[in-house]
Amino acid sequence: MKPVEVVRGDGPVILGLPHTGTYVPAEIRARLNDRGRALADTDWNIHKLYDGLLGGVTTVRAMVHRYVIDANRDPSGQSLYPGQNTTGLVPVTDFDGQDIWQIPPSAGEVEHRREMFHAPYHAALEAELGRVREAHGVAVLYDCHSIRSRIPFLFEGVLPDFNIGTNDGRTCAKEIEQTVRQICGTADGYSHVLNGRFRGGWTTRHYGRPEDGWHAIQMELAQSTYMEEVAPWPYLHARADKLRPYLASILTEIDTLARKGALT
Repeated sequence: MKPVEVVRGDGPVILGLPHTGTYVPAEIRARLNDRGRALADTDWNIHKLYDGLLGGVTTVRAMVHRYVIDANRDPSGQSLYPGQNTTGLVPVTDFDGQDIWQIPPSAGEVEHRREMFHAPYHAALEAELGRVREAHGVAVLYDCHSIRSRIPFLFEGVLPDFNIGTNDGRTCAKEIEQTVRQICGTADGYSHVLNGRFRGGWTTRHYGRPEDGWHAIQMELAQSTYMEEVAPWPYLHARADKLRPYLASILTEIDTLARKGALT
């Protein structure tokens, strides 16, 4: 199993997919407990949800599960949200705060996984950002995420449907942030928030360098918008078909802004 799958397009937009992979090497799976082996914290169906929404888009997808190593965490292990409950580079609990390992990995094992799986994903992502910027003058990374709408361990109440993350406007041009917020704000029947509980993971913060022509924005969707939030996590076509036009509008408008050179 290759650690990363890249599908190249000729446009200025790249979709990052760090959490859709479900591959767990056998020797690692054997060390997970029953709860861990359920892989509950997967971004189930998110690659299906975004498939075909924008022509010419490039996708970079991590194939290993986030319990092996989380491709959207700082490789140093530093927390994205100091003082708040979260999961780390190699999670020791799931999103409900429950243990997922029979035998947790050692520091040496974490470093080995970083080299084997985390580093190749980011090498591929950085290469694609460089290629796209060379072709278009700019590159826009749209990082695709989803999460259950109710997780008391991570946040209170019900999560908004669209959670837009730009690390308080630092990771992309204001035109991108404003456009995405406007589309989400007028999406009939959906709620949204900008830089709320999820302000952008390590990927968005690391690659979001507008001054260098690299723009990044994270979209964390409540999974209730397109799927069932309990195992076996089915994709719900009626919900997804209602949501997909808004996602298509977001990607199309970002693509248009980038092609017109309208990003400052």
